[in-house]
Amino acid sequence: MKETASDVHLRIGLIATDPLRIIGLQSMFSESGFEVLALSVPGALDASGVSLILIDAACTDHLFELLATFHRRRPRLRLIVIGVQDDHEYIQQVIGAGAKGYLTHTAKESEIRMAIEIVQDDSLWAPRKVLARLLESSSATETANTAVGSAPKFTEREVQVLRLLVTGSPNREIARALGIDAVTVKAHVGRIMRKVGVANRIALTIETLNRNLLEK
Repeated sequence: MKETASDVHLRIGLIATDPLRIIGLQSMFSESGFEVLALSVPGALDASGVSLILIDAACTDHLFELLATFHRRRPRLRLIVIGVQDDHEYIQQVIGAGAKGYLTHTAKESEIRMAIEIVQDDSLWAPRKVLARLLESSSATETANTAVGSAPKFTEREVQVLRLLVTGSPNREIARALGIDAVTVKAHVGRIMRKVGVANRIALTIETLNRNLLEK
């Protein structure tokens, strides 16, 4: 299978004040192809070569103002917040403020890796109930606008990709499972989203499950 540059090396920014957390994350990813760069807030706003930033919520008393600043200054930058709260309303506010993901401080290494890969694939990472709530209105509208019985026609490969996608697998894992490269997976996902009439992977998952698209 052909690997892309993003599969081999990814530079991740980290905004945190706890030196143990910084060292821990740098050590965790030292052999994984992820390079973790400790950044200050001003430095993060101007950092080049970084497409994703982890923000430790404990490092600021003004998290939502910080997220708003990033959204205004670096709208294409993917942000994942790491915090102590697990309240769904709070997490929904964080995602609504512009973060692409939320993890608790107790998240395991495997969960952190998965969240980073999912967010890199232009999707969201948060508890499923939070994601369902965020997409409830748009999903309902999309479903209402879809004619009954007009299930999209998928190719055999698209069905294979979709089955893996709805389990939460990132592009890299889908590519490995199917023996193709991640760029090809991304192209398949894009075509599937256009056929279903949704704008992102989370909405695609919800529509697939709600409409039983893999059973038709």
